[in-house]
Amino acid sequence: MKLLNRYVEFVNKLNSTIGKYTSWLTTALVLVVVFDVITRYVFNESSVAIQELEWHLFAILFLMGAAYTLQNDDHVRVDLFYSKFNAKQKAWLNIVGTILFLIPFSLLIIYASQNYVYSSFALNESSPDPGGLPARYILKAFIPLSFTFLLLQGFSLLFKSILEIKDFNEETS
Repeated sequence: MKLLNRYVEFVNKLNSTIGKYTSWLTTALVLVVVFDVITRYVFNESSVAIQELEWHLFAILFLMGAAYTLQNDDHVRVDLFYSKFNAKQKAWLNIVGTILFLIPFSLLIIYASQNYVYSSFALNESSPDPGGLPARYILKAFIPLSFTFLLLQGFSLLFKSILEIKDFNEETS
């Protein structure tokens, strides 16, 4: 059980650090959008690269923030029943959901995106639009990377839930 605790602590610290650094992309995104709006409406100029940078930053923010969001239990959830469950029931539901949905889906995305990212690197893919950003493969590399962190956090949630059930059972016996 100590090993499970150490894994949970390590992954939580890792994803917390990544989440905190990733959150700064929100500030960068706001600044880029403000710059885009000012140049478009005040100076009547527009840049494809700036517009692409906006959605690149948003994509990275969304992808890299997923594990941090799961860690802090801030993800979207249909909360019809979960909020009424006790800690043990929540832990069991987290175990089932993690095993049936989160882990297989993360593994599928990691596996399926590898050729997609590899092809992009091999082609030295860049924006197809004139004036667009180069090195689109860097953005695409965030797909398997972010789902790897999400998978690690999924195992952390699984182990944390197992430990909660164990502690709950020890308290009641």
